[in-house]
Amino acid sequence: MSKSKSSPRNNEFVEECTSCESRTPHDVSIEIKTESRKRENREFSREPYRVTRCTRCGNTQSQRMNDA
Repeated sequence: MSKSKSSPRNNEFVEECTSCESRTPHDVSIEIKTESRKRENREFSREPYRVTRCTRCGNTQSQRMNDA
């Protein structure tokens, strides 16, 4: 059984795109970002972010997971 071209990949989800103003496929990933600019305690300021990129227009957004 083969997938059609419109079937999402494992890391692709159909979501609302603010740039396209419609529901489009998005690549979704999780990134760990360091929020502190200070040298001391930097290792304790890392937070997970959900990063989405529209596969149609390329618009990328990130949201801090603790704020979701």
